[in-house]
Amino acid sequence: MKPWMKELLKTGLYLLIVLCVTFLIIEFVGQRTKVKGDSMNPTLSHGDNLIVDKITYRFSDPERFDIIVLEYKWKKDTYYIKRIIGLPGETVYIDEDGKIFIKGAGEEEFELLTESYGKEVIRAAGRASQPVTLGEDEYFVLGDNRNDSTDSRSASVGNVHIDQIVGRAWLRIWPFSKIGFMKHQ
Repeated sequence: MKPWMKELLKTGLYLLIVLCVTFLIIEFVGQRTKVKGDSMNPTLSHGDNLIVDKITYRFSDPERFDIIVLEYKWKKDTYYIKRIIGLPGETVYIDEDGKIFIKGAGEEEFELLTESYGKEVIRAAGRASQPVTLGEDEYFVLGDNRNDSTDSRSASVGNVHIDQIVGRAWLRIWPFSKIGFMKHQ
């Protein structure tokens, strides 16, 4: 075999390996996503670029206050980014003052959810103005910009099934002044 053919085969094999590894990482480990809209203000802003961790939830369950990327079930290739408020088996209720209450599975009474992610007091509880009970694989999500967010309060989003969750927001990579890991209190 001629040296130039050998070099061409080595380069082709190298590129094939790089493409396969890249595909595996994007499909199963992480991917870049860009925030569109203001539903997660002040935590995330329109134009922020994030790395979404797609592997953690294969080994552990999502936790309250995780910021997740989820598939919107009514429109192909449409994704939302929201914060988990209610966990499987819980019941979520938002009163007329905009306070969020959670009742755990098997619990008798609602407890006020202590959190400080909401940008403002919730004006419209939507479907959560009545208690919303989550199934064993369902989550209740809200945007941090509570009065400018389409989230689980809306019937179009509703309870989020575990199969809709793409992954958790892990790292903000743009803008440079805000680079950092996403974490909750």
